[in-house]
Amino acid sequence: MSADLTINLQQLAALVGGQFLFSGDAHEARVIRGVAAVDEATSQDVTFLGNPKYLPALRKSQAAAVLVGDDFEEPVAPIAIRVANPSLAFASLVAHFAPPPISIPAGIHPSAIIGEGVVLGEGVSIQPYAVIEAGASIGAGSIIGAHCYIGHGAKIGEHSRLHPRVTLGERCVLGNRVILHSGVVIGSDGFGFETKDGKHHKIPQVGIVQVDDDVEIGANTTLDRARFGRTWIREGTKIDNLVQIAHNVVVGKGSLIVAQVGIAGSTRLGEYVTLAGQVGVAGHLEIGAQAVVSAQSGVTKSLRPSAMYMGTPAEPAGQFREHVAHVRRLHKLVERVQALEKRLEER
Repeated sequence: MSADLTINLQQLAALVGGQFLFSGDAHEARVIRGVAAVDEATSQDVTFLGNPKYLPALRKSQAAAVLVGDDFEEPVAPIAIRVANPSLAFASLVAHFAPPPISIPAGIHPSAIIGEGVVLGEGVSIQPYAVIEAGASIGAGSIIGAHCYIGHGAKIGEHSRLHPRVTLGERCVLGNRVILHSGVVIGSDGFGFETKDGKHHKIPQVGIVQVDDDVEIGANTTLDRARFGRTWIREGTKIDNLVQIAHNVVVGKGSLIVAQVGIAGSTRLGEYVTLAGQVGVAGHLEIGAQAVVSAQSGVTKSLRPSAMYMGTPAEPAGQFREHVAHVRRLHKLVERVQALEKRLEER
């Protein structure tokens, strides 16, 4: 770490709005040079405790200091600093010690191809080999990365960021402050076919994809355009890498969709739904607001709001755990039945 990024513990506590667990600590002037995970931190690093399961590792940590929750009481070797949210506070420290962000100047690179009638807002940056087709519009301050493709008539709001090799299909719409990571494809055809006389006949997919403000979409995720109307990702939703969202799906605002999730066509998610990794969701379903579906679950019917679901087919978490417990006791039941059968045979 660069020497000009070092701070002492008193400054660090002020930066994150924290309080020392033990007041009057003699080590408040101790210099911090970096941040690190609890099991990798050195005597010049600060770490954090965001999950109680890492408490044993914290007890052995060499860290100079640790960010902990407001209710933390246990004495540990690192100097404990209480904050409301250790993970968020630690993120601000990571930003402090990180290298300065790369500055991307406004302007159009000579190798970019700009179609007729394209409208560019003030301060837009178009990077090398990007293609902006006719009739597209890009709002002020947005950045279009190298080798991106923006289709005919597509619209991008202000201060959005498309990392290299993003594809935005024709007529699709992005809001303000949208972030698309490399390899994202928005507006590919929905998977629609009708089988007649042994052949699969393609159904035209003539709708769009609409992505609202403050959405972030991870690398190599695909959002299919609607058969008609729109596939719609609403405000503030965060989508991880390698997710597939099919035609006419609606994702409610503030939802979290983790890696390798697949959502089939015309399913609707309420607000603040969480789908953990590798969840599969069948088509034409409703998932209620604030529902949480745990990893590798398979959703085959609509789910009620404000509940946790597990398993395949997905069911309420308590019910799933009960069923798993029964299955794990099956061998004992088999042994009992065999013993009873043997007793009956001996009579």
